[in-house]
Amino acid sequence: MDIRVAVIGAGSWGTTVAHLATANAPTVLWARDAALAADIEAGRGNQRYLPGFELNPELRATSDIAEAVGLADVVAMAVPSHGFGDTLRYAADHLRPGVPIISLTKGFEQGSRRRMTEIIDEVLPGHPVGVLTGPNLAREILAGHAAASVIAMADPAIAESLQAVFAGGQFRVYTNTDVVGAEVGGALKNVIAIASGIADGLGAGDNARAALITRGLAEMARLGVAMGGEPMTFAGLAGMGDLVATCISPQSRNRHVGEQLGSGRDIGDIVADMKMVAEGVKAAPVAVELAAQHGIEMPIAQGVAAVCAGRCSAVDAYQGLLARSSRPELYGLGGT
Repeated sequence: MDIRVAVIGAGSWGTTVAHLATANAPTVLWARDAALAADIEAGRGNQRYLPGFELNPELRATSDIAEAVGLADVVAMAVPSHGFGDTLRYAADHLRPGVPIISLTKGFEQGSRRRMTEIIDEVLPGHPVGVLTGPNLAREILAGHAAASVIAMADPAIAESLQAVFAGGQFRVYTNTDVVGAEVGGALKNVIAIASGIADGLGAGDNARAALITRGLAEMARLGVAMGGEPMTFAGLAGMGDLVATCISPQSRNRHVGEQLGSGRDIGDIVADMKMVAEGVKAAPVAVELAAQHGIEMPIAQGVAAVCAGRCSAVDAYQGLLARSSRPELYGLGGT
């Protein structure tokens, strides 16, 4: 394929996307840590985040961001939300005009409440922007198991051209024009996954977990539509698909955080023990702020934010959800 790809961020998902893209086009993976970049470049894999998995031997890696993006025809950003803007600004001086920028990050910027594609629009006006999202557990994909994702861009022609860059093997990529909905779904499912983990940690049972996931989906859709997303996006891979995988998988970092909170551990200790970022911890208070801004009720997100901030216990938050009054199931989703 006559296209060059740069992936910025060598965590588990960035590395996996770079591995997939390498099968279709020359790909460079940027790692902040020079030692990690050297290991990947030498064919030793990413032992820090993906121990035991072999990567495509054609994958290049560097800690020099100018080298990574200077000749790129498409850039995928896999940097955690708290460092996304700064890293993008660092790369901006080395990018050619008009190169599409695809976000792989599922979160909001603290303070500004912006989605990652909004940050891209500010830092790189005129560049096509999009998001690649879905139920994508890195280890399963590297192991060769089937998975699907969606690339959302306002321009369907560009999205279709990028399908061939990221798809391959048993990894299927669909397209969608609803960037807002896809991005909001990716950020909010992490918050609901923490709640699901809390329920698991408290021994709530499968019925309770199913109810929580379903009501969590309703919260995601309410806020997403209020922010300009399409309702059906939340029934797709970026919504329900990603939500289910993140809420039930033992590989889910956000579910793990919730499970540990439910067992009584402190959020500071949980996060300190983790190698990678659980975006739901940072996204929960932003979700609450956005809900207030748009006049949306999000009791699950409010409970998660309160527990993560230490304002209430996991038990109290869960009991508070159970004590809420009953109402029509589709309240807030169709004018009820």
